[in-house]
Amino acid sequence: MRCYRERFIMSSNKIYILDVTNRDGVQTSRLGLAKLEKTMINIYLNETGIFQSEFGFPTTHHEANYLNANLELVEKGAIGPMRLEGWIRAVVGDVELALQAVPGLKHVNVSISTSDQMILGKFQGRISHEDVIKKMTDAVDRAKSLGLESIGVNAEDASRTGIKYLISFAAAAKEHGADRVRYCDTLGYDDPFTIYDRVKVLAEEVGLPVEMHCHNDLGMAVACSVAGAKGAVDGGVDAYINTTVNGIGERAGNADLLATILAIKHSAGFEGKYVLDEGVDLSKSWKIAKYASYAFGVPIPVNQVGVGDNAFAHESGIHADGALKDRRNYELFDFEELGRGEPHIVETGRTITTGAYGGIKGFRDVYEKLEIEFHNDDEAREILDLVRCANVTTQKPLVADELRFIAKYPEQARKILTLVP
Repeated sequence: MRCYRERFIMSSNKIYILDVTNRDGVQTSRLGLAKLEKTMINIYLNETGIFQSEFGFPTTHHEANYLNANLELVEKGAIGPMRLEGWIRAVVGDVELALQAVPGLKHVNVSISTSDQMILGKFQGRISHEDVIKKMTDAVDRAKSLGLESIGVNAEDASRTGIKYLISFAAAAKEHGADRVRYCDTLGYDDPFTIYDRVKVLAEEVGLPVEMHCHNDLGMAVACSVAGAKGAVDGGVDAYINTTVNGIGERAGNADLLATILAIKHSAGFEGKYVLDEGVDLSKSWKIAKYASYAFGVPIPVNQVGVGDNAFAHESGIHADGALKDRRNYELFDFEELGRGEPHIVETGRTITTGAYGGIKGFRDVYEKLEIEFHNDDEAREILDLVRCANVTTQKPLVADELRFIAKYPEQARKILTLVP
């Protein structure tokens, strides 16, 4: 019997991460983030080396100050090279409104439903399949004419859309200058096998990079995301995966950021075979997961991939013995890789906090511990006022990084904290 060794020629195409916590995550029923918290998520995602953050809704009035301020942070070098991209409907008027409200916007995703179910059940037959493509291409044309640098086109409910029509939709998007097509598994309907096959065909037929946007209704969001990415790369194009921090998203959630990256880096079907964007830095994983948990008010499950309390815990005699002898016996990757392992110091004595009703003495004590000094009392009182407003919007004590951010970027912080009805 002859033995054959598996051979794999690594593709030149890559897999990129596009996080949608600040768009899909904040749409989660009963949850949400203050604008300061959304800003901190952007800063942490940037530190993690994420390619792009879908940072909000430029046609939504209460988002405008936050969006504009975050684009100012890009200009100041506080965020970058990560892109900030806005989500809008595939409507010409929305494209125009987005650029009026957020003039510095450079990246957008335009979205429209494509499945028979939604064209009939959501649009109630008011528009046809041909109308859907026309609305999308008109929106792309207008976005191009207004000078946007990148345009993604979202096929909502792509997993329940006939593949021939989906190919026509994506081909029209490409013809009009779109940079990517987003394959939305809006209801978590796909499985890893169907999404691989469908995305591979889509990539081969159209030759346009494909984004995977998978929901977790059947518990397969991460599996479908990485399988779809594999299908895109095998089909000859770059792949983009939409994630959220801790998997927070509508209904049962989206593909978890950390679990998705770990699957690409360490699973048998990917390791050494597919190229992940080299900018990704998992050492920030612990910090961003803990912050998102605090900001959303949602505890991290004990068995959460990589960051759950039990992710590196061993009790069974056989497991503990094996892990102590060689961590690779029962640990597929290292906790240090995720930024875990440092002691977590908890104050158990006197604690001074600063918030909505804090005074200047307590405020100065808090900032002195952060080793931040103010030039004079006027500067200190200006930052104190911002901290008070921030506490009102978050309704929880500000963490050290939030306090540092306000002191370093008071002008942008003021804009982020300003909501005009």
